[in-house]
Amino acid sequence: MENVIYKIKRFDGQKEWIQSYTIPYEKGKTILWGLLKIRDEQDPSLKFNSACRSAICGSCAVRVNGNSVLACKTSLDNMLELYRSESILIEPLRNFTIIRDLVVDWEPKFEKMKEVAPWLICPDDHDHSQGFTQTNEEVERFTNATDCTLCGICTSECPLLTVNAEGCYDPFILNKAYRFTADTRDASPKSHLEPTLNKEGLWKCIHCMKCVSSCPKEVKLVDHIGKLREQSISMGYDNNEGARQALTFTNNITACGRVNEELLGDNGSPLACKPVSPNFSGEMNDAKKINKFITEEVQK
Repeated sequence: MENVIYKIKRFDGQKEWIQSYTIPYEKGKTILWGLLKIRDEQDPSLKFNSACRSAICGSCAVRVNGNSVLACKTSLDNMLELYRSESILIEPLRNFTIIRDLVVDWEPKFEKMKEVAPWLICPDDHDHSQGFTQTNEEVERFTNATDCTLCGICTSECPLLTVNAEGCYDPFILNKAYRFTADTRDASPKSHLEPTLNKEGLWKCIHCMKCVSSCPKEVKLVDHIGKLREQSISMGYDNNEGARQALTFTNNITACGRVNEELLGDNGSPLACKPVSPNFSGEMNDAKKINKFITEEVQK
């Protein structure tokens, strides 16, 4: 292979277009190497972010052939081999407002993150000169959550945000909320948790695992969302659809040893929204009728 083609989605503030750049192939390079080479040698107007080149700062996240990655960490050779092509398509992250070319606007995300108070809330009566003492176990509860570099890849890969960007929190924001609710030094876990209940996301996560599989720092985002759910119920926030559904299934399994769908209508339907029709058993005689019934209920 003599050359590799970078097809880059450009944006000048008004219009979008795909621009192709051909650069000499060099073995063992990264996606970011190609972007820097294009900007330095062919087109200084190309805009993108990068800083550490060591997968630490998270600033160089882009989409390569539809997958969100860190440009500095992603091997160009691996991408060309994976897609069996001599060209790649590079686009800005999804679910962000684009400023210019591959640069996205983080300000709205940071403003939204402030709602969960992403800082340690110390007890008013604490003697700050003495610091805090924690066991290894207490520190390990939130250590993984602190590995997040705010690269935005989880946001870009989240299908829930694609259909409801304003109505729910990004995975990294929920992770930030968990990081402080899990910290024994924090005096007000509710300050971090309550905002997550006011927006969809905490209980609307569809567990597609794309945020986890794409995270370059292997942050256990779905686990942390699950722990936030557990914390919300233990704090008494159980009067919502998500909590009712979780408690219904838990009580059902406790009573039966397994999920018994015939009993789920006692305290809430499988969606924890409406009770199952009392005529369910007598009226649904075959699979087609059951399918029609479920379809109509969902449409309501």
